[in-house]
Amino acid sequence: MTASHSPPATATVIRSTMGQENDTQFNLVGFSNFVRTNPRSDRFRVHRFHHVEFWCTDATNAALRFSWGLGMPMVAKSDLSTGNQTHASYLLRSGDLNFLFTAPYSPTLTRTADPARPSNSSASIPTFDHTASRAFSATHGLGVRAVAIQVEDAVSAFTTSVAHGAKPSAAPILLDNRVTIAEVQLYGDVVLRYVSYSDHNHLTDPDPNLWFLPGFEPLPSSFPIDFGIRRLDHAVGNVEDLKSAISYVKGFTGFHEFAEFTADDVGTSESGLNSVVLANNEEMVLLPMNEPVYGTKRKSQIQTYLEHNEGAGLQHLALVSEDIFRTLREMRSRSSVGGFQFMPKPPPTYYENLKKRAGDVLTDEQIKECEELGILVDRDDQGTLLQIFTKPVGDRPTMFVEIIQRVGCMLKDEEGKVHQKGGCGGFGKGNFSELFKSIEEYEKTLEAKQIAEPAAA
Repeated sequence: MTASHSPPATATVIRSTMGQENDTQFNLVGFSNFVRTNPRSDRFRVHRFHHVEFWCTDATNAALRFSWGLGMPMVAKSDLSTGNQTHASYLLRSGDLNFLFTAPYSPTLTRTADPARPSNSSASIPTFDHTASRAFSATHGLGVRAVAIQVEDAVSAFTTSVAHGAKPSAAPILLDNRVTIAEVQLYGDVVLRYVSYSDHNHLTDPDPNLWFLPGFEPLPSSFPIDFGIRRLDHAVGNVEDLKSAISYVKGFTGFHEFAEFTADDVGTSESGLNSVVLANNEEMVLLPMNEPVYGTKRKSQIQTYLEHNEGAGLQHLALVSEDIFRTLREMRSRSSVGGFQFMPKPPPTYYENLKKRAGDVLTDEQIKECEELGILVDRDDQGTLLQIFTKPVGDRPTMFVEIIQRVGCMLKDEEGKVHQKGGCGGFGKGNFSELFKSIEEYEKTLEAKQIAEPAAA
């Protein structure tokens, strides 16, 4: 008989140290019993996702790999050639999606005879720290260090967050009298970075020094590339204990619960998870968090992540495509030549029953294309979601990318502009079981060739 998976000995310790003061605010009820409401409870004004920063040991090659695999041109840099002796940073951009890749230079470059001068004085990211960066990469491998959101006032956001229990990571810093950034801890070694601008028309300027951050110089594009990816939809974290993590983030941001799933909703017979999605007032900044469940036949893939990542961290980034079929054709054409590989496709029976689940939103030709490309489809009472997941993007079975397209839920604002409601079509609840099966099959391929260490002589 196969033994069920049990929680690690440290789990109870972790669960007792974070978010206790807010425990009464959180109680899982499951997908069927969850009633979505928007209390518009943000503690400070949040506009949108601003950028995602990856910490790595080689920013050049990491950035080029993501640029090639996702169709995101490199648009700006901050490195030795721009006077930055602290770190190399390269910015990729596609639509409103900004990925920043940062790696440290030798700290000997910034040691000066003047003790009053900060060692990172040449850094374009003033919160960068050599010791923290090296420790992060050694512990987690390639991973997301910062999820940055644009707020109305970064100073106010930071002060308010700390006053409501957030653990400070970096106090507000004013850059070039135009941009303010500040950071608080999100989960694990990931920070929530606040960015605000004194000039609210900054996005109209082509110079990244103005629309992104000071210290970045533009890179002319000699090789135009665009797969149709337009923005970040949600950034998902894996944590040891969901109750404390949600209570902590909800407590200092004021974000509300947008969706909820329990193991009964999404698990297979072998493994499962619990998940809650937090959202800001406008529901365009979505922060889902997952925890593993125990007592199942197989170890939850969330627990697998936590072990390989050595703690909580960002699990995946969901990127919105304006045409998922075009995006997937481009991405799959590069899978075997330096791009990203995808999780195994569902069986043919999945697509045989798709018309019944999806209704008339997709044509027969589009359903056939979904099958050819391995795209999953789900819907809720408001719209339809098309989604697909890559395999882990690095050596460890940790972080991956999700490509999505949401269909429906179009709204008109007070100015008459049409936009799509955040989270339209849900988060693929109907596909979780299928996704879990593909992840389980993928993990089995990793386990198949593992052999026990020989006994000592």
